[in-house]
Amino acid sequence: MPDAPVLGAEARADVVDHIALARLYGEPLFALPSDLYIPPDALEVFLETFEGPLDLLLYLIRKQNFNILDIPMADVTRQYLAYVEQIRKRNLELAAEYLLMAAMLIEIKSRMLLPPRRSEEGKEAEDPRAELVRRLIEYEQMKLAAARLERLPQLGRDFLRAQVHIEQSLAPQYPDVEPAELREAWLDILKRASLIQHHKISREELSVREHMSIVLRRLQGRRFAMFEDLFDAERPPQVKVVTFIATLELAREHLIELTQAEAFAPIYVRLAYQPA
Repeated sequence: MPDAPVLGAEARADVVDHIALARLYGEPLFALPSDLYIPPDALEVFLETFEGPLDLLLYLIRKQNFNILDIPMADVTRQYLAYVEQIRKRNLELAAEYLLMAAMLIEIKSRMLLPPRRSEEGKEAEDPRAELVRRLIEYEQMKLAAARLERLPQLGRDFLRAQVHIEQSLAPQYPDVEPAELREAWLDILKRASLIQHHKISREELSVREHMSIVLRRLQGRRFAMFEDLFDAERPPQVKVVTFIATLELAREHLIELTQAEAFAPIYVRLAYQPA
């Protein structure tokens, strides 16, 4: 492989001494291509930009420390027209808005050259600059307010909103409750409440002998009586128990007889003796 060419001392000096205009694919470019087209206004630099005619007027007044309540119309108008003439040569559409204000300044200047006329009431005429001053003061107040708002912290420019990602498993999803399920839950509560009701138990002394006498009185004058007829359905359970015990005691003492025609047939009760 042939050796790479070595730059001479003069060639290396040219590369070091000359400042590269640009870099193309990493390589320094010391001269512009001959076929490169550059638009006439591509390299223009605007040192001052204004948002409108009032912004330009306010800039001219504040830059020269003029009293905004006593504007020297001759100087301000001359400087304003010089700026409008510059932008009119480059951008006619942009100059149209400024030309309207230029006409207003020329009118104010011409009115100040004429002697003031008094009104019918004898009062002096209003200063021709009054309306312009009012508009400039209002514009300056709005501009200062906009600058104060611009200095406030803004989301995305001065700070960012913190965001936290929560896994789906950390946020449980609960099923919806249907009205029918609520009804079933309420009925279950009532059912369980009925099982734990409090009963007040009062002590009642019951005599087996007394109920033996009651059973004998019920059987007097009757040949037979059904076993169920000896028990009063409206009496409490403890009374029925004592009545059953009294019946068994009477049968043990052979004072009554319990008979049955066949298996599973009704049980009958009768006195074991016939009273005189």
